[in-house]
Amino acid sequence: MADEVELAADQHVRYIVTVEKKKDSFESLVMEHIRLNGAYWGLTTLDLLHKLHAVDAAEVVDWIMSCYHPESGGFGGNVGHDPHVLYTLSAVQVLCLFDRLDVLDVDKVADYVAGLQNKDGSFSGDIWGEVDTSCKNLDGGFGAMPGGESHAGQIFCCVGALAITGSLHHIDRDLLGWWLCERQCKDGGLNGRPEKLADVCYSWWVLSSLVMIDRVHWIDKEKLTKFILNCQDKENGGISDRPDNAVDIYHTYFGIAGLSLMEYPGVKPLDPAYALPLHVVNRIFLKK
Repeated sequence: MADEVELAADQHVRYIVTVEKKKDSFESLVMEHIRLNGAYWGLTTLDLLHKLHAVDAAEVVDWIMSCYHPESGGFGGNVGHDPHVLYTLSAVQVLCLFDRLDVLDVDKVADYVAGLQNKDGSFSGDIWGEVDTSCKNLDGGFGAMPGGESHAGQIFCCVGALAITGSLHHIDRDLLGWWLCERQCKDGGLNGRPEKLADVCYSWWVLSSLVMIDRVHWIDKEKLTKFILNCQDKENGGISDRPDNAVDIYHTYFGIAGLSLMEYPGVKPLDPAYALPLHVVNRIFLKK
């Protein structure tokens, strides 16, 4: 693979740090309501590339806590925004990166999440009642609701939840593994469902599930690696959804995450269920 494109790690680090400082940029404005998610994507990428020290940890933690709603125990996507389980997850994940779970009222946050569970076992995202993912299909995959089409993103959420709860025995690994490996397109990239174009983000959503069910060897890693690397902006940093498209922080993270799951040199290993660097997950559990 000597003639292969290499990972432009330094440029990606510079891109992530620069994006955070451009508060008036188009990308910053359209992401205002999900800035906490963006912080998780960018900071986790920095950690995977051994550069988390490029940001001021105390400053990040202070901002994270300014998004906290002590009355409910949840976090909003930005300062002054309503709490939601997705932003709460990102807040906890970022605090894990910096080993600062001590700033949390853990029981309060846990109660917030538990309080969003519905009678049928599913969870709402917030008090307004949006319900997500709980349903297994005949093709081995999972949809957002009974009868809903199988989708790689929903599958990751379900497989990850089953892995964390020690319940992977409910999955037909060969059937699901076959559905997931069929997501690889001719260009080497992965799509989220049949008849769709490949997208770098599915390098994470599909691969993570394949790793958890021990079927990751069913895809062509070399072709997928090449696809991800060809989506880089090698001069200015960042990764796009497809080659030659505009880069963004979301696809930069999931591209690097996919490379991590394929053990790309120089990228730290990532836990496929918790979506955090493996050393962070190990640090948390070894403390208990």
